[in-house]
Amino acid sequence: MRRGIIASLAALAVLLGAGATGAQDEQAQCLADIAAKNPVQEQEWDFNSIFGTYDQAALKRGFQVYKDVCSACHSMNLLSYRHLAGIGMKEEEIKAVAASVQVTDGPNDQGEMFERPGVPSDRFHAPFANDQAGRAANNGALPPDLSLMAKAREGGPNHIYAILTGFGDPPACLKMNEGMNFNHAFPVGGFQIAMPPPLSDGGVTYADGTKATVPQMAHDVAYFLSWAAEPNLDTRHKIGVGTILFLIVLTAFFYAVYRKVWSDVH
Repeated sequence: MRRGIIASLAALAVLLGAGATGAQDEQAQCLADIAAKNPVQEQEWDFNSIFGTYDQAALKRGFQVYKDVCSACHSMNLLSYRHLAGIGMKEEEIKAVAASVQVTDGPNDQGEMFERPGVPSDRFHAPFANDQAGRAANNGALPPDLSLMAKAREGGPNHIYAILTGFGDPPACLKMNEGMNFNHAFPVGGFQIAMPPPLSDGGVTYADGTKATVPQMAHDVAYFLSWAAEPNLDTRHKIGVGTILFLIVLTAFFYAVYRKVWSDVH
């Protein structure tokens, strides 16, 4: 009888194991299908070419999206408000942006910390006092700092754009975890991401009158984050072009000298 029980349990274990393996295979095929149907699309970024420069209108729109939407959860600890001069903002505009937030400073003469309006030399205001507070406010998931996001992720601005436009309804084959959101551009998390869709049509009002669709806002904020990660790109491109032109002229000069020196020999 004992042997019969053991045999039955063994058979049940085999069936359960086979069922689990089948479920895993089905889930793996589901993930593969999602990836195949939703490849990351390359966007046009005018700053990527050797002669490329940043469009300041796009940079200003991108900063507006970050300030009005993204800054509620994401910090940019490596940037100060004074750096906004690099996107074409005037001194008075920068002062107004900085003064719109309250910064903890001190201690004062009484040894106490105090709040004051921000100034251009302050770092961008962080949404949370510390990482633990950030996790507590987001169901345990810490929103990453965006200062270098365009360099930290493969694909750079294409990755950022894809994530921001990749939200939707999950396919029936994908088992979603509680509190997670489907995003077809986030395979590293099994196409599940803790961040809810941050953008919606008309979510911001652009000062230049551009229509604020989700693709437009995603493109603009990815553009701004690319500048934030590499603000000296314009300068590097100018130096590179100048160096190439110099080398071309120098090569032509040396060739002319060579022809002159060896003209009698030939």
